[in-house]
Amino acid sequence: MSTDVRSILVRAARVEARRDGSRTIEAEHVLLALAGEHDSEAAQLLAEVGLTEDAIRSALNREWEQSLAVAGIEVRTGSLPEATPERGRDPQMGESTKLLLHRAMEAAPKPGGGRLGPMRILVGLLATERGRVARTLDAAGVDRTALRARATEALAAGTR
Repeated sequence: MSTDVRSILVRAARVEARRDGSRTIEAEHVLLALAGEHDSEAAQLLAEVGLTEDAIRSALNREWEQSLAVAGIEVRTGSLPEATPERGRDPQMGESTKLLLHRAMEAAPKPGGGRLGPMRILVGLLATERGRVARTLDAAGVDRTALRARATEALAAGTR
């Protein structure tokens, strides 16, 4: 498998952040990047529960609409213009990404010295009860607890 943490975080997640017009790479960008790494077992696990890149983008839009609705703001993402990325500015690691990486490194078991790979990153993503990724997975109808258990089992079986 050619997937490594650099291709997920530095390349793919940064591309997703730029696409959003974001100055930071946040956990939702990492989730999209993981889903886009089609040759990884983490991406295959996401796809098994219906979390393809398109499904995640759709769920992110629903989450955003629902979050704004709580504040009394009604927005339909399909009617908004696309974000315009800033030229010459590379998005930097955001707090939610730093937190998911910390959780990924703490995830047991730690085969190979706890090296980061797609499955360990997925476990780190799923290790939170709050935040945009958790709300997005809820909006997608995903059982986060079951998905985390499956990812943790795969990690224990030696999947990076």
